[in-house]
Amino acid sequence: MSRKGLRVLTVRARPGHPSQGLLQAGRTVFACALGRGGISADKREGDGATPLASMRILSGYFRGDQFSSGRKTRLAMAPIGPDLGWCEVPDDRNYNRPVKIPYGASHERMRRDDRLYDACLVLDWNLAPRRRGRGSAIFFHLARPGFTPTQGCVAVTAQTMARLLPLLSDRTVVRVVR
Repeated sequence: MSRKGLRVLTVRARPGHPSQGLLQAGRTVFACALGRGGISADKREGDGATPLASMRILSGYFRGDQFSSGRKTRLAMAPIGPDLGWCEVPDDRNYNRPVKIPYGASHERMRRDDRLYDACLVLDWNLAPRRRGRGSAIFFHLARPGFTPTQGCVAVTAQTMARLLPLLSDRTVVRVVR
């Protein structure tokens, strides 16, 4: 990994384990979790698949009380407060956007008890333009123990995230391949 930063993180499924992956950052490879639906070229809301796509990292969120490394990056990072949510209803005007909770439509709470979003980077999947039902809240975040499946995101350990964050910028692309 170059000190100048990483332009591409390449993600592929781990052989024989479609919901687990290998993330290559420069010459270093890290384990990661993928969606329960594996990798899909036809991502749909609720299918649990990780999109087969190149997605730019736009910005991120972090819990300063839990993940202080969230400040050690060139990315625009915002703290996660108790009122931060992410809308997941395709027919809602704020579909696949951050919302302030309480919010009338179904949403994901960003300040999670399981700490998966203590460091959460927003990928540009289905943001501009937004297409109803093509998937929301595709993030690069922290993994559960054992790299159990995500709902379609890419997830790494807190140690790996802390190592990568200083090398990431809004020019970094997460490229999910087969």
